[in-house]
Amino acid sequence: MTDQEIMHLYFARDEQAITETQTKYGTYCLAISLGILGNQQDAEECVSDMLLKVWNSIPPENPTSLKAYVATITRRLSINRYHSIRAAKRNRWMEVALEELSDCIALPEEAASELPELLNEFLGGLKPTDRRLFVRRYWYAMMPAELAEKEGLTVNAVTVRLYKTRNKLRIFLEKRGYHI
Repeated sequence: MTDQEIMHLYFARDEQAITETQTKYGTYCLAISLGILGNQQDAEECVSDMLLKVWNSIPPENPTSLKAYVATITRRLSINRYHSIRAAKRNRWMEVALEELSDCIALPEEAASELPELLNEFLGGLKPTDRRLFVRRYWYAMMPAELAEKEGLTVNAVTVRLYKTRNKLRIFLEKRGYHI
């Protein structure tokens, strides 16, 4: 079923929309959540929460990309759950990934709305391998060992490339007037 057909079901308030969204994007969203949380049960709960949130938000929302919409909601729900888990001190890998970025993306709150556009511009200027490593590490929260395996690199090469990319990001943001 196409995204447009699924959207039509949401707007018709047909509960089949939930089933179709689960069928088409459930595995994708589970992978996102699992990368952040590292726990199958928590990830499955986030995907279920995402389906409810999508049902409650469409309409009035009318996303141009259903895939991006469900991925963003899944990621936000997973990060929120991660923070509640972190308070209970159950996970560390997502915290490490966020700490790595804190040196270059600690923008003032008024600049936060510009961050997605700035990141897209920055990522567009990277070599494909560096872009994949950056997105997989900081969006999907993949571990350096997993990245190394996927890219055919050593773990050391991955960590060095990520370090250099973070430094490039910091310099990029400073050139745009954001001093960290």
